[in-house]
Order: sequence, then structure tokens, then C-alpha cells
Amino acid sequence: MRSFVKTIRVVGTSKKHQPEEELDVNKVETFGTAVRVACDVGGTFTDVCILNEASGKIHVAKTPTTPDPIDGVLKGIEAGGVALRDIILFSHGTTLATNALITRRFPPAIMVTTKGFRDVIEIRRGTRDDLWDTYKEMAPPYLPRRDRLVVTERIDYSGKVIEGVNEAEARELARVIRKRNVNNIAICFVNSFVNPENEQRMRDILLEELPGVSISLSSDIMPEIFEHERFNTTVANTVLGPVAGQYGAELESRMQDGGYAGDVLLLHSGGGVMTAKGATKFAARLAASGIAAGAIASRFISELAGYKNSISLDMGGTSTDISLCSDGHLHVTNDWHVEYGYPIRFPSIEVLTIGAGGGSLAWRDAAGALRNGPQSAGSTPGPVCYNQGGTEPTNCDANVYLGRLGTKLAGGKVELDVKLAEGAINRVIAEPFGMDTEQAALSILKVANANMADAVRLVSLRKGYDPRDFALVAFGGAGALHGVALARDLYIPVVLIPPNPGVTSAMGCLLVDITHDITQMYTDTVSAIDMAELNNAFRLLEEDGHDRLLSEDISPEQMLFQRYIDMRYLGQWRSMSIPVSADITNLDEAVKQFHEEHGREHNYSRPDAPVEVCRIQVKATGLNRKAELAKHELRKAPLPAPVGERMVRFDEAPERIKTPIYDRSTLHAGAVVVGPAIIDQLDSTIVVPPEIKAEVDEYLIIRMHVPQQS
Repeated sequence: MRSFVKTIRVVGTSKKHQPEEELDVNKVETFGTAVRVACDVGGTFTDVCILNEASGKIHVAKTPTTPDPIDGVLKGIEAGGVALRDIILFSHGTTLATNALITRRFPPAIMVTTKGFRDVIEIRRGTRDDLWDTYKEMAPPYLPRRDRLVVTERIDYSGKVIEGVNEAEARELARVIRKRNVNNIAICFVNSFVNPENEQRMRDILLEELPGVSISLSSDIMPEIFEHERFNTTVANTVLGPVAGQYGAELESRMQDGGYAGDVLLLHSGGGVMTAKGATKFAARLAASGIAAGAIASRFISELAGYKNSISLDMGGTSTDISLCSDGHLHVTNDWHVEYGYPIRFPSIEVLTIGAGGGSLAWRDAAGALRNGPQSAGSTPGPVCYNQGGTEPTNCDANVYLGRLGTKLAGGKVELDVKLAEGAINRVIAEPFGMDTEQAALSILKVANANMADAVRLVSLRKGYDPRDFALVAFGGAGALHGVALARDLYIPVVLIPPNPGVTSAMGCLLVDITHDITQMYTDTVSAIDMAELNNAFRLLEEDGHDRLLSEDISPEQMLFQRYIDMRYLGQWRSMSIPVSADITNLDEAVKQFHEEHGREHNYSRPDAPVEVCRIQVKATGLNRKAELAKHELRKAPLPAPVGERMVRFDEAPERIKTPIYDRSTLHAGAVVVGPAIIDQLDSTIVVPPEIKAEVDEYLIIRMHVPQQS
């Protein structure tokens, strides 16, 4: 048995700055020292976050996303003034896998399954995204029927081999695959989660007949009950493997050609990173890469500010991502998908995405009600005020008309036309509803805020959490415009704005470890479990995690293992994951925690009912050195002069107020801005309503305390 070494987290050392150094947080410089770089590739922009090792300062760069995402990544690094040879760690969040699944742009693949189960992934669960819309077409499965081949074999529910693999059929199937010239194969047999023998034999036959093909076994990828979920996860992993592998290898090669000496680390759904090599084997974990980064960064920001409980509001141009962190822990789910009906059962940070962003359209429905989103103006043509052909008013148009958003964005590179915004709001909303333009603009934003508030309630109140016990971390390009309004609606006491809201998700990529989640079905009642047998099962999973991390060049001294047990009431099928210690002697404490968690999330518990274990899991972690923001001296000094002023309409006032505009880069640690005020920066705009105090803390996070209405 290998020995497993647990280590403490290694972090960077805080740096303190002299006052004169506090004013250039967003300044881009040519670095001559070690830096860590994170890159988040979105549909419109590629965001780059650069941490200077020597000073602890964060710098940002933003470039348009290119048809070849790697070009955009390298251009973004160049725009940040960074030489590849100076990068000591590079991590990367990408929508590559998500887009490949949505567009079905991946290399040909074959699914081999038990005869009679060919259509499991097409039948799905028989449910619909919209139960009442019978005309709405479901997305097709990732592999069409012609690419799903069958072979005779059967294992029963207990793992007994009723019929071995029919070798004649298997070799004929190999001939068909060879003729089609397909190199990626998913083997998905019924009940293989309890006994993988037939899947392994099928793999051996195919490798004999087709040397060099890439084969995924469902018993390796997700050894759990429920055929549809296991089959679909394995298929998604198989079709994405070549996409992720080729992308990771090419990015790593091009960066190394430029002088980078480390690994390319890719952010995955569970909130960790994988090397390019690891992503080839577990590529489906990249399908939620982008949205996980924002949740991770939000937790980091809230903990720096002293809040263990936080709600993340990542509002971009098209959508808003919302997640919840309680007692320092992000919620993780095994029930998620890119497209409804095709689940991916790898653990993922639980993020709720809704169609509410700066570009979300305001419209009138058939019943005459004002609606907002999910339709979006997108980047083309964009909001009406961009003067690029947009005709329908958006949240951005409402904000610019009300004066909350300035007419120059991105340092003056983008100019907004208030008159065009006014005309669209009048034509589409004000006139049909009999309002004046200002009322219409306010109504557009109130509906958008109500949509986001409802989404926050889904991730908090619906799961037994009171928003009043949380801080709201508002970021993304538009989050800081709406943060205080949402906090008021939800009685959240404080709003936190990160130093660089528009690239906060990219920063999240600098805050993660290499992680793998290894699971195994383990079904028995708590009272009947043999603790020695349970500990041995955990040790086998830890060995698997050790081998995976070792293959990614992680030394044993950097490895950490955490055990989890999934529990449920006997007779139920929904379970809850409970952390347990190493070398378990009894499960009394775990059962107690299960009852408490079940009561909180589902509003009932049954302490007298028998509890069943249904699955065990090990989170294998390879520790990376963490980013740490520079810590500045708080000082009492006069506020810098405003850079301008404009008339702004706030929800709290009956008419427009002359409002000072501050440049955030000039606000020192300890500065206090009392609303009404607008704080501008390169990547975002912060609205400070009347009588609200915006305080800049030692990490240059802006805190706004929101008085609670009686």
C-alpha cells in the first residue's frame, strides 16, 4: 500500500505597499519578474488576469476572442505586457467543450452497448425542458443511432455474469469500426458499474483488432447506477477527449515555444484544474469550465473581506451566473447538463444561469406584460446605444439613458449614443405602456432585477439559506450596476465589488488546485457496514487518485485526499454527500450531519429512520501555490477630486441628481465615497445610490453596506 502524504496549503506572501503605489492597480506594465497568468475565454472577449509575484498586484488585459481561441489567449498575454518566459503558472478557463457539445463539432465516435440498450441515450428520462410545449424539439443525442452499435452480453444487478461478451459479434463490430475509420469509442454496458468484467473484455478485443484507438469505459468514467446518466457522461467524455486533448497540447506547445516552462492548467467543472494530459481522459469535466471560475473568485473575495457566507452575482452581457457559498464551501452538484436531457454526472460547482445581462432585451408579451430577457442583443448588433444596428432596448440602454452608465466605455474605446437608447425605449416600452421615458427605463431595470432576485432565492431560500446571512459579491461587466438594488430586494446587508469586476472570473483560475473526484457505488445500510471493508474501499479510491495525480507530475508531498459518503433514507434515491475523516471507526457523526443537512435543504428529517450509504467518493487534490492579492495600508486622506459629474436617476430619488464621477484607480485603501456617486473603471461601472457608503478596504475591495428597510 502506498503512503499518502497530507500537506498544508501553500500560499503566496502578502505584500504591503507604500501609499504612492496604490494608485496604479489597472496599469499595464512590461514585467521583468515572475508572474502568474489566468485566462478566461468567452464568446466575445478573452480576459487575462496577471498577478505580479514580486508586488502582489493584479493587472488585467482584455482582447476580442478570435476564431482560433489560442490566438486570442496569446494576444491577451501579449496585451498584458507579459513575456511567456516570465510566467511561472498559467491556468485557463474555456468554453471550448461547451461549444463543441452545443454545435456537435467533434471527431466521429462510436458507442458500443448491450444489445437492447442502443437507444437509452435518445429515450433519455422521457421528460421535457418545457413540459407544456409539445412542439419544442429536444436536442439530438451526441451520437446518432447509426453510431451506436450493440453486442450480446449481460451482467445482472448483483454483478453476476449471465452472459459473457459474444466474441464473434465483437470482432465483427471491430471490422465495422475499422471500415468507418473511427478512432474514439465509448463502451457502455448495463450494470457494468457493479462488475466491469464484460466492458474490460470488450476493450481488449477492440484493442487487439484496432490498435491505437482511444476507448472509454463507463465503469471507469462513472461507476454508478442509472444507465442514461452513466452512458451519456461516457459518450460526452469520449467525443470531447480529442477536442480537449488537441487544444491543450497545441496551446501548451505554442506557449513552450515562446519560453513558458510549466504545465497548461485547464479549469474544470468541480472547481479545480487539470493538466492538458488529464483533460484528454476526463474532457467532459471542461463542459462547465467557464462558469466555475466566477464562483471560485467570489468565494475568495468574500473571505478576504471577512465573510464566510456569500452569494455570487456574475452579470455579463448575455447572462447572469449565480452561486452560493456557505461557511466557506461552494455547493457542488452531480446533476447538471449543457443541454437539457443529456446529463453529465461529474461533480460541478452548482451555478444557476439565467438570461439576464447588459444586452438582455426588454419586450412586451402577448398578455401585455413587460418582460426582460432571456433574448439578448448579443455582441452583434449589441444594444441600441452602440449604434451598430440594434433596434430593441436593453438593460444597457436603460442604464445609459438614466445616467448610471457613461457614454464612454473601455477607456473611451466605445462610445454610446443616449439619443438612440431613448428612442428605442420610447417606441418599444414607454408609448405602448403609457409611460414617460424615464419611468419606462426604470421599469426595464426593475424587471431585470426581479428576475435576478428570483434566481438568488432559488439558490438560497429554496435550499434553506436566508439571504440576510450572506454578502453579495457583484461582478462581471454589469454586476456592479445592479448590486445594491438586488441587495435591497433580498435584504442582503453588504455588497462587495472586487478590484477588477470585469475579469474576476479570469482571476478565479489563479485560485484553484489540481483535483480529481473518484467515485464508487457502495450500497448498504449504515448499521450493516463493515468499517474495515469501507476503509479498504476508500484506500483503493485514494490509490486511483494518487496514480492520476502522479501522472500529472504532482509529487506525493503535494497530494491531499478528502473522503465523502453519499447517504439517503432507506427507500429514497436522492442522496446527500457528507464529508468523513480518514480511517473511519463509526458513522455516527456522519449520520447526524446527514439528518441536519436533509432538514435544512428539504425542510424535514427523520432521525428515527434507517439511513443507507449509496456511494463513496474521494477528492484527490494536488496543491498549487495560491494567488494572494496585495494588502494595502488603510489611510485617512482626502478623496481625490471627481473626474466629472452627470445627472443620474436613482430608484431612491424622484428626480435626477447631479452626481460626481470617480475614477476607481485613484481611490486609495481607506477611502469612503458617500452616494450618490458613480465609480468608473476600465472594465465596469459601480452605482453608489444616495446615502450608501462605498468603502475601499485593504485589498481594494469596495464594500457597500445596505441599510435594511423595516
